[in-house]
Amino acid sequence: MLFNTLRYAEFFAAVFVGSWALARFARTSANRARLVFLLLVSYGFYAAWDWRYLPLIFASSTVDFLLARAIARESRPRARRAMLIATVALNLGFLGFFKYWNFAIENAAALRALLTGEPTTVGTAFRVLLPPVGISFFTFESMSYVIDVYRGELRPHKSYLRYLLFVAFFPHLVAGPIVRPRDLLPQFERAPSLTREQGGEGMFLVAIGLVKKVVLSDQLALNLVDRVFERPENYSALEVLAGVYGYAAQIYCDFSGYTDIAIGSALLLGVRFPKNFDAPYKARNLADFWRRWHISLSTWLRDYLYIPLGGNRGSELATYRNLMITMLLGGLWHGASWNFVFWGFLHGLGLAVTRAFQRAVRRRRSGAEGEGAGEVAGRASASPSLLRFPLHALCVLLTFHYVCFAWIFFRVPTFSQAVLILRQIGTLTTFHPNLPPVLVALLGAALLSHYVPERLYERARASFIAAPAPLQGALLFLVAVGLHEAASATAVPFVYFQF
Repeated sequence: MLFNTLRYAEFFAAVFVGSWALARFARTSANRARLVFLLLVSYGFYAAWDWRYLPLIFASSTVDFLLARAIARESRPRARRAMLIATVALNLGFLGFFKYWNFAIENAAALRALLTGEPTTVGTAFRVLLPPVGISFFTFESMSYVIDVYRGELRPHKSYLRYLLFVAFFPHLVAGPIVRPRDLLPQFERAPSLTREQGGEGMFLVAIGLVKKVVLSDQLALNLVDRVFERPENYSALEVLAGVYGYAAQIYCDFSGYTDIAIGSALLLGVRFPKNFDAPYKARNLADFWRRWHISLSTWLRDYLYIPLGGNRGSELATYRNLMITMLLGGLWHGASWNFVFWGFLHGLGLAVTRAFQRAVRRRRSGAEGEGAGEVAGRASASPSLLRFPLHALCVLLTFHYVCFAWIFFRVPTFSQAVLILRQIGTLTTFHPNLPPVLVALLGAALLSHYVPERLYERARASFIAAPAPLQGALLFLVAVGLHEAASATAVPFVYFQF
């Protein structure tokens, strides 16, 4: 049930009416009925993908709920640690089996063939045919709840119903954002409310998300990116480079568009999700990029992997090791492929270089502070503020191109295909019959939208929210017409549904 389909619009309209019809009654029993309703429709939403995996999400949620309560009651450190290990092993076991089993047996077969010299094939009987959609997201969410209870940062939740809904709530179920239990569970305890401002913001976000997905992401994918990455040898260096830029724009518009729709849908149901993107291609370095890109995942990896590994509390070598492990596993989280692992390696390497450079600059500045005030002032005057903008722009440009270089390995199925793309760019040919002005304009709009001042976006959002309902309806109707004209014959799945 894709967010960019009429089927989802019909589904959400029914959920919206049913949810707020139950919410009109202020009694606790009526609120409980609303929660039961939302849980059932969330399970129905998931069953629309594959009903066979419903027992998995239900069993995983139930076990984590019970283990968290048991950990909170237990005072013996060893017993608490054993239960924590059990829940981590269970969650990662589910994730590993369904998502990485095929990857593991294929690599084992390849290793055996390398050692024995005999070709080895893996029968279909040993494969997991279809991994559960969204397993990476709901596994991390449920596991973080138990870890927070173990750390004493969160009390075990009393309501089994609300916990099941926290994990299964349909706007974030299959592709995030990864919502923390401390952010979502308290919202299910309060009586829901929907102000005119919240409703306007929710509709604005859904409309913006659909425009990003249908008008920008899908058109770039169908008319440029998919073609270039499939047969790069058929295109000039300029066209292949445009395809790489196009994929950077596509994956941002696709995933941030999904997030906008998810946040907007939840807001229309009286629930607020955290922000997940903040113009990532404005980042001045890779650390800044990960503060802006898929914020819910990057903070999850920081809090539940990087910091437990030791973070930056040890030696510099240990810190770089922790960065690399975190990003390698972050790459593997995205998919069972060595290409994703290498993508994580590139980002880990980039983060390590960024950290080393920043520390070197800080040491140089601290050394300058020990010199005479006159000499420091002289150096300051020798570096006028006029240089700040060009230097900042250069840093943004270099970061963007490094991210684009890494995206190549994220997008292609094999390393040989990545090499072919890089080799084609190296030909430096510039003919471009496959780059019509409309396509270039779409690519430019997708990338340059990052650099629109935040105040203009906020002003547009506030203006829509403050507009009279008939004007809002007219604007949404025009957006719907534009989406209908831009939509492809069949709905294009969101990129992150595969993760």
